[in-house]
Amino acid sequence: MTGGSVHEQRPRTDGVRRPRRWLLHGARPFCAWLIRRRYQVVVHGAEHVPATGPVVIAANHIGVIDGPLMAIYAPRPVHALTKIEMFRGFLGRFLTAAGQIPLDRFATDPRAVRTSVHVLREGGVVGIFPEGARGAGELELFHRGAAYLALTTGATIVPLMMFGTREPGGSSSSLPRKRGTIELVFCPPYAVDAVSWPRTRDDVGEASRLLRARMLADLQESIRATGRSLPGPLPAGQHEPDPGGGVTEKSR
Repeated sequence: MTGGSVHEQRPRTDGVRRPRRWLLHGARPFCAWLIRRRYQVVVHGAEHVPATGPVVIAANHIGVIDGPLMAIYAPRPVHALTKIEMFRGFLGRFLTAAGQIPLDRFATDPRAVRTSVHVLREGGVVGIFPEGARGAGELELFHRGAAYLALTTGATIVPLMMFGTREPGGSSSSLPRKRGTIELVFCPPYAVDAVSWPRTRDDVGEASRLLRARMLADLQESIRATGRSLPGPLPAGQHEPDPGGGVTEKSR
């Protein structure tokens, strides 16, 4: 099957431009060096990320630097879905140049979906936070995007658990203490068979519930293996509104 015919499948991605890659690829070593001047970053399980082929990295979300850390320290360059509010001014231009994908979390966003599917159909890596916003990182909220992308493209899902990117009691936008240790745990890959069009809401919902169960088990194993703990909930008044549509009681 040719690349053109792949992009002509529904949802069609032949008219979608792939995100920029030059900064995403070229700047990663420098950015990793720069971050390690402030923090000790430990990566576990990098071998679990397939060296080739489409991959969805699905991570818990506790701190403001989770997205950059995913994009910089994953074994392969990651186009991470990033809330559209971040794409303003200099930061927005940088995120665009770094190949990150803007996502409107509070409205149907076919452009973000098609861009992500385009990347995966070309054998790339997309990063996503199923919780939808920063929080305790316990996966109490869980949305359908990761499972949908895997069902659409047949991409392998690699769960990622993050520790140390926010201090206990720290605010949503706070940074970890200087010289602190940040740990990224890439967990064994999770295979999802592609489902041909049309994919029903029930298909995506069931795949999402199974993925969440797997990620909850991965989270507990990562806590056991690293001896780390999550930072707990955000301070009162700091929680972002949830767009709903998820598969847990708290995200419906």
